[in-house]
Amino acid sequence: MADIIKLLPDHVANQIAAGEVVQRPASVIKELLENSIDASSTSIKLIIKDGGKALIQVVDDGVGMSATDARLSFERHATSKIQTAEDLFNLNTKGFRGEALASIAAIAHVEMQTKPEGIEVGTHIKIEGSKILSQEVIAMPKGTSMAVKNLFFNIPARRNFLKSNQVELRHITDEFHRVALAHPAIAFHFYNNGSEVFNLPKSNYRQRIVNIFGAKANQKLVPVDEDTQVVKITGFINKPEFAKKSRGEQFFFVNNRFVKSPYLHHAIISAFEGLIKSGSYPGYFLYLEVDPGSIDINIHPTKTEVKFDDEHTLYAILRSTIKHSLGQFNVVPAIDFDQDQNLETPYAYRDKDMVLPKVTVDAGFNPFQEKTQNHSGVQGYRRDINAKSQGWESMYIGLESEVGKDDEFSSVRFESDVITGSIFEGNQDNIESASTTFQLRRKYIVTTIKSGMVVIDQSRAHQRVLYEKFLKNITIKEAVSQQLLFPLSLSFSKTDIVVLKEIKESLTTIGFIFGTMDGETVQVTGVPPLVAESEVSMILDQLVSDCQMEVVGDNFSQTDILSKTLCKTLSVKTGEILDNASQIALVNDLFACKESMVSPFNKPVYITITENDIDKKFI
Repeated sequence: MADIIKLLPDHVANQIAAGEVVQRPASVIKELLENSIDASSTSIKLIIKDGGKALIQVVDDGVGMSATDARLSFERHATSKIQTAEDLFNLNTKGFRGEALASIAAIAHVEMQTKPEGIEVGTHIKIEGSKILSQEVIAMPKGTSMAVKNLFFNIPARRNFLKSNQVELRHITDEFHRVALAHPAIAFHFYNNGSEVFNLPKSNYRQRIVNIFGAKANQKLVPVDEDTQVVKITGFINKPEFAKKSRGEQFFFVNNRFVKSPYLHHAIISAFEGLIKSGSYPGYFLYLEVDPGSIDINIHPTKTEVKFDDEHTLYAILRSTIKHSLGQFNVVPAIDFDQDQNLETPYAYRDKDMVLPKVTVDAGFNPFQEKTQNHSGVQGYRRDINAKSQGWESMYIGLESEVGKDDEFSSVRFESDVITGSIFEGNQDNIESASTTFQLRRKYIVTTIKSGMVVIDQSRAHQRVLYEKFLKNITIKEAVSQQLLFPLSLSFSKTDIVVLKEIKESLTTIGFIFGTMDGETVQVTGVPPLVAESEVSMILDQLVSDCQMEVVGDNFSQTDILSKTLCKTLSVKTGEILDNASQIALVNDLFACKESMVSPFNKPVYITITENDIDKKFI
């Protein structure tokens, strides 16, 4: 039998390895940025075009490489970080396997320019699909420049799986945040299609968070600091009132490396138990320092998952640290029954000296005189009282005529439940007064049909009505907008501003009207009729969060997400009382929808109970 096992060529092996390391342009950026950090850079520039598909360039001022090292760095498993297998258990650098550059060069056009300090000229290498096209000397400053062009040019199937430029840009921005947050001592610059997106100077951890997520992030942060023999924990957590429906601002860094750890995330959620609503997630920026020998970071190709030796101890320490920070900074509500709040000194008077009150007495005051003059020169005290009391007899005029009448209770009104929800405005006189609907436990609307009755979930029914209404408005672009007397000025982070600009056109077709979008401020001058002015900020935050979670790209999915978010936010909630006219109108509008059986979130809207079902209960 002939031998059938053969060694793969190097270029094929590199392409296979690239499938593990390079999943999208954001993966390339992660590897290149980490290489620049390992090179002791103080300033790093990231330049991308067309979502990273056309160009990814990282320029740093690090130590650079010699001509031999530059050529050898593109070989498989060529690294300067480890020499023996024992070095894997004492890693303090980002990259160590030496496979990133070889994998990137196998699927893209790569140009490297590098020059170490003390050498007059640098090295310029061009590689295309693992083939070195040229190597020559070049004049350049100290550092390294890596340019990756035409990603996946030789793997068309893989390139077709890439999303739109906006979606890829969002992934790149997320990866840039992870690297920039872990290294505030390094200045970062981010350029997209020629325009500057981020300019992050050297700073501390708190200032770096504010520079990335906007000025309003500063008021959300609660410091965390704990040093034990097992782990040193520093960083910040967001206050409970700023918890979001999405898991956006959640970052774990272990030895300055971003990691994902569902186990440690559960410790954070457990510490916030009772402080945030169900389904909400707190934000955190936590930096953990542990012994490099106690973790294994080589269990995943992208090195975003780590294995701890003693996870249970780390869980307990992290949970208690977060609870301590929440209590230390008075975030957790507390009641002290041993202290009288009335005896506490107001904050504004704590540093002031105590002064005895002075009482002055008018010795010449005589209340029986018609006209008096006190020592302050004010006359007519008695006259003022007489003037103010004139006409008091008029209060009793006509009272005698009322006393003789019989008491009548025909005009007495009894208290009843206040109707909190009327979802349809306008004149409802045309709706029949004798209704066949009633509300059950402020959650369901029960109405009769020929074969029995229908029980409708009022919240899901209203969601379906609003969902189809918003879809229609976006499609035909004939939405009605309500102008605001005073424009709203809302603050968002730079990442949120990018998302708002993407969905601005769709929001305009719904009824939102925007003014300027400069820096971190968005001006809103008009809103849809169903949206209250006080809810605009909350609705836009929810829209941005949903769009980031869904990572939408095409217009259809964008329209669907916007309609779902708005209908969920503006619909009638469980517990609201609807008047009779609103119940009838909601039932009629529901069955006028194209799809009335399920809500926009694929949940049943109503159930039907036939007369036969009722008869069976009496057998």
